[in-house]
Amino acid sequence: MSDKTPSSSVSERSFPTESDCASGKARNPIQPSDAAPPEQSAPHDEVDIDDVAPRRAHNANDLIHAVAALILAVVVIVVATYLHGITTGVEHDARTAGQAFTWLMDLPVSVLQQFLSFVIIISVLVHLLINREWFQAAVSVVALFCGYALILGLSFLLAHIGVPTLMDAVRSSEGAGPAMLPDFYAGIGAFLSVAGPKRSRSSVKWGWNTLFVAAAIFVIVSWHSVAGTIVSFAVGRVIGLVLRFAMGTRTQGLWGSGIVQAAGNIGLNLTELHRREEADEIGTRKTRLDDDLIENSRIYDAKDVHGKRYIISVLDSLPHAAGYLNQLWQGFRFTGVAIRRDRSASDAVHHHFSMLLGLRSAGLTAPSPYGVMDSEESSVLVLDVADTPSPTDIGSLTKEAMVDYMAYLDRANSRGYTHRRIIPDTLAQIHGEHVIVGWQNGDYASGSTNIAMDKVQLLVLLATLSNPTIAIEAALQVWNRQTLVSLAPFVQKIAIPSATRNLPGWNKQLLGEVRNGLNTLDPHDEPDSAEPVTLARFNVKSFVSITLLIIAVAVIFTQLRPNEVIDAVRHANLGWALACLLLSMLAWAGSAITLGSFMERGKRHWFDLFCSQAASGFTAVSMPAGVGPAFVNLQFLRKNGYKNTAATAIMSVTWAVQGLTTIVLLLIMGLFTGRNMFSGMVPTNTLVVVIGAIVLLLCLCMAITPIRRMIVDKYLPLLRSYAHQLVEVLTQPRKLAIGICGALILNIATGLGFWAALMAFGNSSNALETIFVFLLANTLGSAAPTPGGLGAVEAALTFAFTSIGVPPAVALSATLLYRVGFYWLRIPIGAMAMKRLDHHNLL
Repeated sequence: MSDKTPSSSVSERSFPTESDCASGKARNPIQPSDAAPPEQSAPHDEVDIDDVAPRRAHNANDLIHAVAALILAVVVIVVATYLHGITTGVEHDARTAGQAFTWLMDLPVSVLQQFLSFVIIISVLVHLLINREWFQAAVSVVALFCGYALILGLSFLLAHIGVPTLMDAVRSSEGAGPAMLPDFYAGIGAFLSVAGPKRSRSSVKWGWNTLFVAAAIFVIVSWHSVAGTIVSFAVGRVIGLVLRFAMGTRTQGLWGSGIVQAAGNIGLNLTELHRREEADEIGTRKTRLDDDLIENSRIYDAKDVHGKRYIISVLDSLPHAAGYLNQLWQGFRFTGVAIRRDRSASDAVHHHFSMLLGLRSAGLTAPSPYGVMDSEESSVLVLDVADTPSPTDIGSLTKEAMVDYMAYLDRANSRGYTHRRIIPDTLAQIHGEHVIVGWQNGDYASGSTNIAMDKVQLLVLLATLSNPTIAIEAALQVWNRQTLVSLAPFVQKIAIPSATRNLPGWNKQLLGEVRNGLNTLDPHDEPDSAEPVTLARFNVKSFVSITLLIIAVAVIFTQLRPNEVIDAVRHANLGWALACLLLSMLAWAGSAITLGSFMERGKRHWFDLFCSQAASGFTAVSMPAGVGPAFVNLQFLRKNGYKNTAATAIMSVTWAVQGLTTIVLLLIMGLFTGRNMFSGMVPTNTLVVVIGAIVLLLCLCMAITPIRRMIVDKYLPLLRSYAHQLVEVLTQPRKLAIGICGALILNIATGLGFWAALMAFGNSSNALETIFVFLLANTLGSAAPTPGGLGAVEAALTFAFTSIGVPPAVALSATLLYRVGFYWLRIPIGAMAMKRLDHHNLL
């Protein structure tokens, strides 16, 4: 007997075309090679192949790239309009560096463009027609005409708008009248985009290379502008990619005989290969249990020469593109959660193969992989049919079955394997054993966040299929009580896949019931006290942050008067100006002392406390005075391990101590200064109106029965708990004394900061009197509902100090200098502090 390895090659035979498969299927008998030994291949039997011809598929990447090209065109037009110096500078540098090409100026540009267009178009069309790509050749020509037409229309539109800087930036030297944009790149770019992709045709690849080189030369010799060239390219890409998406791209992967040949490379000599009919249509997230829920795959039933049966799953690059885009979206959507990014079908299938092998090595029952095989456009996973999963009747799950699923997941998690997408379809059975399948998007060496999300997804799924009480009782049999309590912060809607949320048992209250059930397992905490872990980039917190940033930018650009501020700082005494800035930092230190005095010693890190108060300087630009520091303090306390009620109590005590200290200072200093400024600066009956409005609102709420019941049943227990925490904090004299000292430092440093601003302009005044007038005016100005009291504080300070004899020019200049040190310079410092706290998960 020969020692040669059995050959797996098969006789060549053309695959049926689309016209041959009008009925939907075509049989393709292929003879196995005669070189194979008779005991391993059947030379007299035919390989029975039952497959369908490859069809065009809509590639989601085409639309993404089209949108990117459109954005690029808009950005270039905006830059060319408002940043004209940048585009002209780039053009000047390019033309200076390209002096060697000045001899091309002697050639007529139209002749050269026509020559290059002719060469590119003819070479690509010949390639397409030789391969009998009639439809694609026709659409490519249509794209060529559309590119020319649209760029001409865009030129007319820009000429009609008539912005001189924009027209100068995009106009071509050979363009006359409204035809200012070069149509060369738009037409040829659209043509090549439809004829592509370039990886599959060398003529398209060289066409793009020629076009890029021509563009660089034409810009260098001043025939075309940089902005006009980029816009023309972008327009061509948008047209071409949209048409290519609508037309579809032919799949170039493994089909029919190609799968049989590839199977020979992993030791499989197939005699049968039959395509599953239900796998013909391509759809997003279409899955089958037979290949462990691989998304958008083609499934075949196969048999080898020994009569053993296999399931062959083929994942093509084009259908996988939608799954990859979904992975990118999930990675952008989640924060702090690891998401797989399989750029190619090969990456996805190879990772899936290793996941199944790892689960089986961990002693878990899972689909049995035989091997993988690849081509340029397809990746194939071969599975043993003996371990094919079967569906579970999720409508009649018993508590014992729930325990089995949780135990299965716990075993996988204990070895670092996480699933990432547990949905109803993943609950299956193999040989009667309850198993979790669909590990394509899972991963190994996983962190605690992904493990917790796995458990939450399974727990919520089982709670949806039954009820939260039964699911939690089942979980207690597998996971310990502390583990379940730690899952409460992860019970969020964003962590639950849409397939679970679409079940009949899902409702808006389910997550709250699950979270409350988990919180009740902790005897040391009250319900609803576990702060949710930040999982989503797009949530209320992120929306508020973005909104605050927008408000901050708007405030800076609309309210900052740079000429006035610069003039004030320029004429100030440098030493006193620096003293004003240092007193601003000292005020932060005093605020940090007050907050830290009420925290536990082990959680009191002074630099972090200082940074938290500095971060409040950034929030002041987008929030009314006092609101920003309270918001930052509350978040800082939560991140340091305080529950909601305890954090709120400490934050409230801090605010109360600082406010009461200010009031007491005003009363004491008012007695010593002899000035009575309250009656002239406080609007009549303001306090009475505010208190009356609050009481009226409270009475209306209590008069309405449903609102009264909600307040009594839901909010009154929380208020009692909060009051208990508040009293506990206030009854600690040592902490209270330190807090008052910090508040004194804050108020005195702030008042001395304005006194230093006055001294910077040569106005000598009594420091005590200045602090008193400043605290009164600043407090009243800060009550305005503008960011940081902007506008109102300046007006109040200028008016107050002018009324006590300070020259108006000096009062205004001192106010501007004070706001530079205590407001504007705090913004960048606070932003850096906020970034540091966020990096260390303290905010």
